[in-house]
Amino acid sequence: MPERAQAVLRLLRRYPSVAPADLPEVLRREYESLQISHLTIYLADLQQKVLVSVPDARVEAPRTVPIDGTLAGWAYRSVSPRITEEATGSGMVLWLPLVDGVERLGVVAIQAPAFDAITMEACRALVALIALIVVDKTAHSDAYTKRQRQESMALPSEMVWAFLAPRTIGTDRFTSSAVVEPAYDLGGDAFDHSTSDHTLHLGIFDSMGHDLAAGLTTSVALAACRTARRRDADIVENAVTIDQAVREVFPDRYVTAVLANMHTSTGGLEWVNCGHPPPMLLRGQEVLHDALTRDAEPPLGLDGIDTDMTRQVHRFQMEPGDRVLLYSDGVTEARSPSGERFGEGRFTDLIIRAIAAGDPAPEALRRLIHTVLDHHGGRLDDDATILLSEWHPLPRVRSIPQT
Repeated sequence: MPERAQAVLRLLRRYPSVAPADLPEVLRREYESLQISHLTIYLADLQQKVLVSVPDARVEAPRTVPIDGTLAGWAYRSVSPRITEEATGSGMVLWLPLVDGVERLGVVAIQAPAFDAITMEACRALVALIALIVVDKTAHSDAYTKRQRQESMALPSEMVWAFLAPRTIGTDRFTSSAVVEPAYDLGGDAFDHSTSDHTLHLGIFDSMGHDLAAGLTTSVALAACRTARRRDADIVENAVTIDQAVREVFPDRYVTAVLANMHTSTGGLEWVNCGHPPPMLLRGQEVLHDALTRDAEPPLGLDGIDTDMTRQVHRFQMEPGDRVLLYSDGVTEARSPSGERFGEGRFTDLIIRAIAAGDPAPEALRRLIHTVLDHHGGRLDDDATILLSEWHPLPRVRSIPQT
């Protein structure tokens, strides 16, 4: 077996026992055999504004690199490699995106005298393994999480983040990505997406208030949603489960929500709207404003509402390439210091322009949420959550009736 492959396999065997702080040293023992002179791991911060290096005390002090306007950021934004010459002219620097499936984690900077096809392939394998290590260690260590935080986190926000799904998930049939702000001071907003049996399950939630009780209410709603989903409840049973849970635990609170299922084999979309802004449909470079607009029903957990009420399930047949956009009212209601609303028109226009520019969904949402923040002077008064899900199917799909 070639030495380069052996180096990657040795690291694969060793990583379960490696402490996060020791990872740079362990990597250094192996990457010389790959003809690499140096390697630095950068992780994106929670708000995806900067890339923060994983400390390597022996070689360098920690570094912070902006995601916008840098080569490292270009690799992250585009999820594409970038090769440049070192400033000293002594070799090359390869920037490779660090991804877990389709979820962007950061980038890896690799320095080497040159990058031939074999070295490039070895670097890609090594970076894929580094992503696996980072995800695995984050599950039981705070080392990387602390590096990714640029501010202290409020208690309600800590609780909601603990329940949130990864920001981006996907297969060859769909991609679903989300953002939420204010990242360090969330109140009652949350998103959820998961897949099983060729169905993408989507949810967006907005609990009453912006305090610890709101965060607790949202956490209960997310847990109830997943409990119902994992026992194969249909979308109406899911809404009923959430409604009952919120009523029982927080009788003076309520949650607005959209729950949706996207059938990734057929493009069939079904959803219920519980007091929330309606979903939007994006087709090509156009917003089909009325395609998914239906009358909203009462929020979940709202006092005085008939608990035997049957929720209306709406259905729509998507076309390949269609995108479903879910959002909370904190996006469109965000106001500038002078009082100007961000508005639905500006919101959809920015999404369409990003799609037209070829931005992948995670990058389009990253740019959009930063624009919302900038419009509000950098600090939101209300939570703002966006969930964008695209259906890009395999051939031969079947249609379903619209209702």
